[in-house]
Amino acid sequence: MKNVTQAVKDYYGDFLQSSDDLKTNACCTPGDTPEFLKTAMANIHEQVSEKYYGCGLVAPEELKGMRILDLGSGSGRDCYMLAQLVGEKGYVLGVDMTDAQLAVAREHIEWHRERFAYAKSNVEFKKGYIERLDELDLADDSFDIVISNCVINLSTDKAAVLNEVFRVLKPGGEFYFSDVYSDRRVPEALVNDPVLYGECLSGALYWNDFQNLAKRCGFADPRLVEDRPLSIENPDIEKLIGHIGFFSATYRLWKMDGLEQASEDYGQAVVYKGTIATQEDTYLLDKHHLIKAGKMFQVCGNTYRMLKESRLAPHFEFHGNQQTHFGIFEGDGSTLPYDVDAPNGSVTGSGGCC
Repeated sequence: MKNVTQAVKDYYGDFLQSSDDLKTNACCTPGDTPEFLKTAMANIHEQVSEKYYGCGLVAPEELKGMRILDLGSGSGRDCYMLAQLVGEKGYVLGVDMTDAQLAVAREHIEWHRERFAYAKSNVEFKKGYIERLDELDLADDSFDIVISNCVINLSTDKAAVLNEVFRVLKPGGEFYFSDVYSDRRVPEALVNDPVLYGECLSGALYWNDFQNLAKRCGFADPRLVEDRPLSIENPDIEKLIGHIGFFSATYRLWKMDGLEQASEDYGQAVVYKGTIATQEDTYLLDKHHLIKAGKMFQVCGNTYRMLKESRLAPHFEFHGNQQTHFGIFEGDGSTLPYDVDAPNGSVTGSGGCC
């Protein structure tokens, strides 16, 4: 494992000088970026953006004043993007193990403070390992949100990462992150290939293994936000690993005691008030919950709690309780987290209730 970790450090610290050096498209973010994020990204230093290797957008809604932890923050692009969204009173901490990446991130702290017109920077970077956050003196229940962008697959101890995330999150907080997943378990011989690992492929978890791991670490009901199949677009690498299907996916995992592992029906419903900026007409909680403003929307017990016991609560009206159980929502548990026979290999089920 030490050899793998060092190989990842070397790959991202020495070999990759910019995103142009990547050999596949796994660590690339699609171009359909919302306008408000494009505006935030335009305020980020060019050198920081050049060394960005993420695979998704890790900016959930309602971030003003939040304390956010970025695991594997790299050159700091996501940190500086979120620093604008949390506002001057919020706080963003980036943790990374690669000196070269941290040097770029730290070099531009003052530049971004001036760009954002903040009296004091609200961004900090620490060198450390995402599996061992306790070594950085990060207290229990100390962050509202934890994010990560195409980094968990690079860890050799993913259970330790999720356990640490659960520990540092506040009750009602969430882990909102993008990563790469596979449609089957990657053979050990390929896992040990430093290029395949560095390209975010051979360290990817089989999708069902991720779901089960998340539940064991306390995140009982993982929610898929979006996904897309990856095309490797490198003939040499396709020869080695092209028989495996890979997907980029964004998940949100909530820290809430007592969440059930299925969509249980208690006759509850919510009404979205339309008060979240950029989502005034409909609110996207996850891929199975697109909630139209002003309309009664039936939800399972878990969804009810995710909305009511989090920072999202002011934006909803809540109806019902959990005194009467009506069984499970029809169709829950009848599909895998993904369906490789679906169009474009799209995900078709994630435990959502509607």
